[in-house]
Amino acid sequence: MMRIGHGYDVHRLVEGRKLILCGVDIPHALGLLGHSDADVATHAVADAILGATRLGDLGKLFPDTDPAYEGADSLRLLSEAMRLARERGYRLVDCDCTIAAQAPKLAPHRDEMRANLARALGVGVESVGVKATTTERLGFVGREEGMAAWAVALLDDGR
Repeated sequence: MMRIGHGYDVHRLVEGRKLILCGVDIPHALGLLGHSDADVATHAVADAILGATRLGDLGKLFPDTDPAYEGADSLRLLSEAMRLARERGYRLVDCDCTIAAQAPKLAPHRDEMRANLARALGVGVESVGVKATTTERLGFVGREEGMAAWAVALLDDGR
C-alpha cells in the first residue's frame, strides 16, 4: 500500500540566528527563529513523512515546550521520523520540497541540501527533490519577514 503525506512549515527571519536549510548553513544576514534550528524545509519533509504514516506532526513528537529539543538539529528529527515510519513497515519512495524565500539565492546549495536530506532519510539522492522560489515580493516571504516550505512524500509498505 502506498501513502502520500504533505508537510508545511513557516518560520520568521530574525537577526542573530543562522540560516539553516536542509542542514546547510547558508550565509545570510538573517536566520530563522524557532525552538530547534528552525530548518523550515527539513520540518516540512518530516511532517510529510509523519503525515503519510499518520503519526501526527513534529510538534506532537518533538514539542517546542520540551527543553530537550532546544536548538535541535532538524536532520536528526527527520531521521527519527523516518525511523518511526520504517518501524511501521514503510519505506520512502520519493519526496519533494519547495522552499519559498525572497533571498538569498538557494540554487547554489541545492545539491548539498538534497544530499543531506537523502542521508537523513536513508535513501539515494535521486529520491529527494529540493527547489526554491520567490514570491515576487508578495506577502511575508516577499517582505523577507520569513520563509515557508512545502513537501510531499510517497511511502509504501512493500505489499
